[in-house]
Amino acid sequence: MPLRLNTVWLVLIVTAGIFSLLYLWFTLFPGRVGPGAGYYFNPEQINLGRQYNNVMRLAYLGGFLVQVTFLLWLVFSGRAEALSHRVQQVAGGSYGGSILLFFLILWLLLKLLDLPFNLFGSYFWQHQWGFSTQGLGAWWLDYIKGAGLELVLSAMGVLLLFWVINRVPGVWWLACAGFISIWLVFQTFFWPVVVSPLFNRFTPVEDPAVLSMVHNLSNKAGLPVDQVYVMDASRRTTRANAYFTGLGQTKRIVLYDTLLSNYPPDEVEAVVAHEMAHWRQGHIIRGLTLGILGTFVLWGLLFILLRTSLPMAARLQPYAWAVILLFFTLAHFAAGPLQSYFSRSMELEADRDAVMLTGNVPAAVRLQVDLAAKNLSDVAPAPFIQWFSYSHPPAPKRIEIMQQTVKP
Repeated sequence: MPLRLNTVWLVLIVTAGIFSLLYLWFTLFPGRVGPGAGYYFNPEQINLGRQYNNVMRLAYLGGFLVQVTFLLWLVFSGRAEALSHRVQQVAGGSYGGSILLFFLILWLLLKLLDLPFNLFGSYFWQHQWGFSTQGLGAWWLDYIKGAGLELVLSAMGVLLLFWVINRVPGVWWLACAGFISIWLVFQTFFWPVVVSPLFNRFTPVEDPAVLSMVHNLSNKAGLPVDQVYVMDASRRTTRANAYFTGLGQTKRIVLYDTLLSNYPPDEVEAVVAHEMAHWRQGHIIRGLTLGILGTFVLWGLLFILLRTSLPMAARLQPYAWAVILLFFTLAHFAAGPLQSYFSRSMELEADRDAVMLTGNVPAAVRLQVDLAAKNLSDVAPAPFIQWFSYSHPPAPKRIEIMQQTVKP
């Protein structure tokens, strides 16, 4: 029996469809460049940034549409239920085995559908613009490691999900949301020290000038920052970046080696100040809190959706995984603007706090200009693109905010 199409499904599908069309339209026709961008970037830089990013956006949208179209066809045509019956026969009646086999088949199919877009966007297009320093073999090694980790964790999660749903059918969504919330906290603590080193090498900063700068900033900020690491980003890319991660003993600032090699000391200081500002503003805790609230909302909505669109049965059948995956794919896409809004707000707060720490607005401005130009950022995105998918405000907006924060 095909999945029943109800109001919630219609809202999710229509919202994703409208967002996809708008995203495609404003990628192809971004409109005129505002005056703010032209003050800091020349026309060639603006055009190159648009060319590079527009193709990346098309690859992202193409990957999403191919996968979500496949899932829609699978669950609403009845093919998912037919595949579910088939894997139960192959598994010899083993409930856990049939769930695992169904999950594995669907995971492989979705990986194959996404692979051309992933390979093009993260390897070939990066080489085309001189960003990637990886060979194809190294790219495949990273891909296999990431896919293997995803496969193991996802398979364990799916088996646990079905066990909980069948064990506590009335409140399973609360149990799942609670478990995911705990996982989010666990991941924030341990991902930097357990998973990240599988893909990159992290070494403590040894440059006395950088250490002195970090110490001075930490004193000003009133933060005990003693874990500043350099990541060997140059083994994969020429891009420069930095980020903050972790909680408690795993809390750290990570600087790309490309940042330390290619940017002057006052711009590196602006980066470190920005990352410290995230700590001072409590952004990790705020992000975790928002993530946990969103988790409970999504799992509650999924609970209602499954009860109204799947037939009643003694045990949840394996094809329900395709339904659950379709829901989260659509919901995550539809919630993109909300996630981007919160992220942009925190980035602007960190920008304001950072220039208050350093008092060096010119260096912060130069940093934004240099990062945007060297990384080929789209500094003049269409308003919809910025609203929908920008986790950071475009460089001209960040510069404007910083200049308003500390006026001469």
